[in-house]
Amino acid sequence: MRIKLAHQVVNTTSLNLTNAQRWLYGLGNLGCSIPYQAVGAVLLFFYADVRHLNPVWAAAVMSFYSIYNALNNPVVGYISDRTRSRWGRRIPYILFGTFPYALLFALLFFAPMDGRTNPVGLLIYFAVVLFLFETLATLVQTAYYALLPEMFDEYKDRTAVAVRMNIFMTVGLLAGAAMPTLLAKWWGWPVMGAFLGVLSAAALFLSLRGMFERSSSVEAASVNVWVALKATLFNKSFLLVVIAQAMRHFATATLSTGMAFYTKYSLGADPGLTSIILATAFVVAALALWPWQKLLANRLEARTTLMIAYAVLGVSVLPLMFVQTILAAVLTSALVGVGLAGLLLMGDVILSDVIDDDEIKTGQRREGMYFGMGGFIVTLSYALSAQVFSWVSQRFGYNPLLAVQPDSVAEGFRFFMSVPPAIGAFLAVVVLYFYPLHGERLKAVKSALARIRG
Repeated sequence: MRIKLAHQVVNTTSLNLTNAQRWLYGLGNLGCSIPYQAVGAVLLFFYADVRHLNPVWAAAVMSFYSIYNALNNPVVGYISDRTRSRWGRRIPYILFGTFPYALLFALLFFAPMDGRTNPVGLLIYFAVVLFLFETLATLVQTAYYALLPEMFDEYKDRTAVAVRMNIFMTVGLLAGAAMPTLLAKWWGWPVMGAFLGVLSAAALFLSLRGMFERSSSVEAASVNVWVALKATLFNKSFLLVVIAQAMRHFATATLSTGMAFYTKYSLGADPGLTSIILATAFVVAALALWPWQKLLANRLEARTTLMIAYAVLGVSVLPLMFVQTILAAVLTSALVGVGLAGLLLMGDVILSDVIDDDEIKTGQRREGMYFGMGGFIVTLSYALSAQVFSWVSQRFGYNPLLAVQPDSVAEGFRFFMSVPPAIGAFLAVVVLYFYPLHGERLKAVKSALARIRG
C-alpha cells in the first residue's frame, strides 16, 4: 500500500509518523472546536440577551440549525468518501473551505439589528448567516475528523493522537466557550468573533502540513449511497456509539449554553465570570487527559473507559442545583472537567473501532459516511438542548425584555444546568452497556485488520 505524504509517495510498511505530524494533526482540532464551541456556548446568549431576540425565536433557529446540520452531515460524509482530486478525498475541503468557514463564523457576531427595534430583521440575519456557516463547518470538520482512523490505525497510536487533539480541543473550549463573554466585555462582540475566526483559520491551515491520505483510499470508496446508508444505519455498534455520543453532546451543550444565564440569574454574578467557571472545567480536562490515557485508556477498552467517564460527568453536575457562590460553582466545574476529559479522549477512538469493524465486513473505508452519520445523530442533541432551554425559559418566566427577572428564573436555570445533563450522562452509560465491540470480538477485529494490512 502507498501513502501520499508531503507531496511524496511512500510505502506504508516503512512509514514512521513523526511526533510533529501527530501534533500538527491535533492542532486542526483547535480550528474545528473554537467556532463549534462558541456557537453552542454563547450564540443563544448573544442573540437572546444581548441583541434581545425573543428566546423562543432564538431557540427555534437553533433547533432548525441542528436539524439542518444533522441532515447535512451524512451527505457531506458520502461526498467526501467519493471525492477524487489531486489533494485526496478530505484535504481539499479543509484547504479551500477554511477561509469562508471562519469568515461566516465571525459574521454571526456582527448582527446589525436589535430585537427591540427590528426583531424580524434580526431573526432573518441570524438564520441566514448561521445556516451558511453550518454548511461550511460541516465540509471542513467532517473532512478533518475522517482523517483520524485513516492516518492512525493502531489503538495506542489513536489514543496518543487523541490526547494531542483534545489538548487543543480544551484550548478551543477555553477560547470558544469560556472566553467569549470576557473578550466581548473587553473588545465588543464583533471584534471577539473576528479574533476567534482568525485563530481558527490559522490553526487549520497550519495543521494541513501534518495531514496525508492513503493513495488507495479513493478506489475503496465506490459504494452506492443507499447501500452505504443501509450499512451504516443498521450497524448496531455504530448506533449505540452515536446515541451515547449524542447524550454527551446534549449534556455539554446544556452546560455551555446555560452557564452565562446560570451565572447571571442563579448566582447573581457578572456573566463575565462565566469565563472563569467554564475555563476551570476545560483546564482540568486538559490536565486530566494524560492520567485518563495512562491509567485507564491504556489498561481498559474504549467502552469501559467511556462508561466510567459518563458516570463521573453525571454525578459531577448535580451540585449545580444547589451551589450559591462563584467559588462553589468553580469547584463543581473542576469535577465536571474530570469526566469531560475521558469523554474527549475516547469519543473518536471508539468510533474508529466501529469503522475498522466495517472494513472487515464490507472491504470499504467509509470514514466520511460514519463521521457524517455520527454528526447526523449527534447534532439532534443540540436541537433537544435548545428545546429544553425554550421550555425552561417559558416555564420559569424568563423574558429578556424585562428589566428585572422573576425569582423563578434563578431556579429554572439551576434545573437546566443539573438535571438534563445528568440524565443524558446516565443514559449514555446504559447504552454503552449493550455496545458489542469489546473483549474477544474486538480482538478478532484487530487481528483481521492486521492481516489485511499485512
